[in-house]
Amino acid sequence: MAAAKPTPTDSLSFCLAQLTAAAGEGLGGGKDTATNETPLGRALLALRTRHVKAAGGIERFRARGGLRPLLALLRRAAAAGPAPSQAGPGSAPSSVESAASAGPAPSSGPAPSAVSPSTPSPPARLRKTLDLALSILANCCTEGACRAEVRRLGGIVPLVTILQCVKTDSIQNRTARALGNLAMEPESCGDIHSAGAVPLLVESLTACQDSQCLQSVVRALRNLADSPQHRLALAQQGAVRPLAELLAAAPDPALTLALVRALLELSRGCSRACAEQLSLGGGLGPLVSLASHPKRAVREATILILANLCAQGLVRPALGNAGGVEVLLGELRRRRGSSGASPASQQPLVRAVCLLCREAINRARLRDAGGLELLMGLLRDPRASAWHPRVVAALVGFLYDTGALGRLQALGLVPLLAGQLCGEAGDEEEEGREAASWDFPEERTPERAEAGSFRSLRSWLISEGYAAGPGDISPDWSPERCPQPPPPPEPAEPASPAPGPTLLRTPRTVRTVRTPGRSPGAAEEPWGHEGPALLLLSRFSQAPDPSGALVTGPALCGLLAYVTGAPGPPSPRALRILARLTCNPACLEAFVRSYGAALLRAWLVLGVAPDDWPSLSTRPDRSSQHRELGEMLLQNLTVQAESPFGVGALTHLLLSGSPEDRVACALTLPFICRKPSLWRRLLLDQGGLRLLLSALTRPAPHPLFLFFAADSLSCLQGLVSPTVSPALPPAGPLDLDPPSPCLYEPLLGPAPIPAPDLHFLLDSGLRLPAQRAASATASPFFRALLAGSFAEAQMDLVPLRGLSPSAAWPILHHLHGCRGCGAALGPVPPPGQPLLGSEAEEALEAAGRFLLPGLEEELEEAVGSIHLGPQGGPESVGEVFRLGRPRLAAHCARWTLGPGQCPRKRALALVGLVEAAGEEAGPLTEALLAVVMGVELGARVPA
Repeated sequence: MAAAKPTPTDSLSFCLAQLTAAAGEGLGGGKDTATNETPLGRALLALRTRHVKAAGGIERFRARGGLRPLLALLRRAAAAGPAPSQAGPGSAPSSVESAASAGPAPSSGPAPSAVSPSTPSPPARLRKTLDLALSILANCCTEGACRAEVRRLGGIVPLVTILQCVKTDSIQNRTARALGNLAMEPESCGDIHSAGAVPLLVESLTACQDSQCLQSVVRALRNLADSPQHRLALAQQGAVRPLAELLAAAPDPALTLALVRALLELSRGCSRACAEQLSLGGGLGPLVSLASHPKRAVREATILILANLCAQGLVRPALGNAGGVEVLLGELRRRRGSSGASPASQQPLVRAVCLLCREAINRARLRDAGGLELLMGLLRDPRASAWHPRVVAALVGFLYDTGALGRLQALGLVPLLAGQLCGEAGDEEEEGREAASWDFPEERTPERAEAGSFRSLRSWLISEGYAAGPGDISPDWSPERCPQPPPPPEPAEPASPAPGPTLLRTPRTVRTVRTPGRSPGAAEEPWGHEGPALLLLSRFSQAPDPSGALVTGPALCGLLAYVTGAPGPPSPRALRILARLTCNPACLEAFVRSYGAALLRAWLVLGVAPDDWPSLSTRPDRSSQHRELGEMLLQNLTVQAESPFGVGALTHLLLSGSPEDRVACALTLPFICRKPSLWRRLLLDQGGLRLLLSALTRPAPHPLFLFFAADSLSCLQGLVSPTVSPALPPAGPLDLDPPSPCLYEPLLGPAPIPAPDLHFLLDSGLRLPAQRAASATASPFFRALLAGSFAEAQMDLVPLRGLSPSAAWPILHHLHGCRGCGAALGPVPPPGQPLLGSEAEEALEAAGRFLLPGLEEELEEAVGSIHLGPQGGPESVGEVFRLGRPRLAAHCARWTLGPGQCPRKRALALVGLVEAAGEEAGPLTEALLAVVMGVELGARVPA
């Protein structure tokens, strides 16, 4: 079969030559029209279908200089077209305004080329030339190098001119496609905006009937929305409303996809103009319907558009009425339940749901659709920690929704809020004024007007004494602006559809001490990232009985961690929350059950937090302020505890409560009871003290239980013996007198005086000299051994079994009358070494075996002076107690509970005592009881 005969158009050089000639001569300059048209048309057709589409064809076309004559041809073609309407530079013709106000006619598919009624159709030759040239240019602009070359050659203005002058759908389609491709470069995008293409593209949206042309125009607008400034310019020039109207007309699937993709770009950082046009164009309902579209691309783009629209408060109520709340909640729930969904895919939905909480109507919809549970799930999720501040700020919208607050409390919001107080601020950007609540849009006046109305009124109310502070302003004003910097600390807008007429709360008489650091005339409070959480906690604390939520370990720990760990002065609201809780009689039992009073004293007064135990960490040096606050709060609890209600509550807890409640009550009483008749009756007469002591060796119900217990016993000892000054340092428990002369050393010299008449033989073979008469009179054991009827009475070398030389040394000294000569210190190891199994224990055992009670006491004093003296520490207390000697046990208890002892050392010593006691709690209980009661060990103490 013969090969096809080559034609001139197979050559790129021939086509470029025809293109250059046509660009130079002009479309109407030749005498023979057919001669000029036929070669050019064939060349353009070959360029579009063969040369440009070939592999590397666009690059070759650009390299051979094809873009310059192609653009020149377009300039001549544009000049040869119909005259444009009269319009200013960079603006759309006058017909744009009239067309923009009317929506496009419904179209079920591509329509034949239509011509604008105000513009005559170009000649067929011109239309064909433009079609081919624009198609070639649009294809070339798919590559970056060509886009840059077209921009350099000034090819944007001719395209805008063609778009303005030639209203044929096919020409509009290809021109929009070329502009859309050029808009992929930021520089070209700016030039297209400057050339006035946007109004012309908007006009094409309303005038064009062809789906392909509409898709190209929509794509061009989408690519022109490449920056916030350009998106705002598009919205201000009316580009959004026609897109929304087209979407509402139920177009074909391809155009629907193009529309939602364009609206997604235009709605990024959604401006007020964008939201208004989309709403006026009737796009909210169709968007909500498209959220369940079977095509994933349409569905996901639509959901993101809805999420972007939530940034504008003016459109959120309408969006909620259209069903957007349920759609966004459902999608967020689906993505959170999907294992493959990344946190980044959830972020816009979380932001949108939080913004929807700013209007009452949407809050109701969100609550009914399970949104509260979803928000609580976000707060519990550590992977969503970056969104926690935003979620907490959103929950502020429910501040006066009693039902929602009850539900949130049941879901465990309070401990989560307390944990947020010391968390780091989220890195999400702040919302602008346009994102504020739209419940009362008339309140959205300039800042100067607002400052002159509500803020001035609030300042006047506080300064005149009608309100103690911003916290006393009526809750009928909604705290919608709390998350904005710098936000007012108190509610600034109504949270309900109709604000109540009452502006002030009824004055209340609260029995409390003033909050440190709060001035009566202060009208503003510091508002940091913890502000929303504190506002919600404050609302919870105002309930008649907030004990179940706020007077718990996690909640109190969060509040105290914030108060003591804030880098600057803490918010006065946190201090008011603590004061309000401690002044509420309904919270007294909860403070006792949860060890809250002990925690307040340990954390604020003593400066020991749970995380600091047993090793202390560095904290800001505001100990005096914290101590003042702690003493104030404990005084508030004391007022409650000593009231008739408090006495009955404490008595009931101690006598009829659960075992855990009884122990907690006994431990707390020394902190909050100052009336001797009360604490004596509960702790001494009714056995509260023994109950506490017996609980020391059981599993600890609180991480700081032993610290609390040591502090409680010390406080109780101060109540029992108030004459002992707690400011004095604890004296050495067993201070020894100066050493006495030694009576045994003369027997050890080379010429002993008197000469020894007896030697004791140790297991090691060492012989120790002794006087028989002195040894026999020192102890009944040695009297029977040396002066009785035993064989040793006739022996000059008497063996002493089971004694090492060090252990025997104090015994020989004692037998010869030495008292306090220092020999008893010899077998005692230095602090830090164990006493069990040491020579000191051996000497003590031998002293008891040989019936030498005086030596036992002297050895115990030696052990105490070394291990419980100035060089000893809390770790030595347990070692001494392990020796199992009642007198040493009493010395250990006295060292532990001594006045002026460091609270941390006291607690560490008690920990050592409990570990040393093991399951045998009796000796420890008796020793501590004797020290607390100020009696000698073995004396009768209250049962």
